[in-house]
Amino acid sequence: MPFYEYVALDPADQCDYCKDGFEELQKVSDEPVQWCPRCGAEVRRKISAPAVQAGDSHRLDPKHFSKHGFTQYKRAGSGVYEKTGGKGPRYISDD
Repeated sequence: MPFYEYVALDPADQCDYCKDGFEELQKVSDEPVQWCPRCGAEVRRKISAPAVQAGDSHRLDPKHFSKHGFTQYKRAGSGVYEKTGGKGPRYISDD
């Protein structure tokens, strides 16, 4: 579900919450919010840039593995692997 940004239409009717805009987590199929949830001022949806991450490079990040409870190793030499993320021994080898 995406976040949508809203801003007050009339500067005279806005509160601190809607004067600079606020975000709402909504389904794509949901109707747009028409009123500020705090002061009742009329609001409109702002067009904003989406947060897009290209490719799967973020999935190879050691932080991603650690966050999900996995350990990642990279080859450090012939039969030796060095840990790059997660829990576990620092090195493993086929000795």
